[in-house]
Amino acid sequence: MDRMEFVRGTLDVVVLKALTWGPKHGYAVSRWVADTTDGRLDIGEGALYPALHRLERKGFVASEWGLSENNRQARFYRITAAGRRQLAAEVSAWQEYVETFGRVLGATPAPGAA
Repeated sequence: MDRMEFVRGTLDVVVLKALTWGPKHGYAVSRWVADTTDGRLDIGEGALYPALHRLERKGFVASEWGLSENNRQARFYRITAAGRRQLAAEVSAWQEYVETFGRVLGATPAPGAA
């Protein structure tokens, strides 16, 4: 499988998960996702920054200015306690979804069924 598209509602979970590894600026979040998925998931700026701003408005991430690895000013985002709770709830829901969907995909017809 080549690259995968984000399903509606999954981007926030992926961004929150990336931030559990410590504060990151937007490009570092994008790189973490690409590296972790061997390039199968790629977050473009047009999706990433609106997601970060949305998560900040909801109180799931906080941000502050700092210096990047290249000594450039960058906004660094970190997950908040509320963000960790939200991530835990979303991970639980996704695990249930994957288990349920796995049952559907793994179902086999009864012997003799048409």
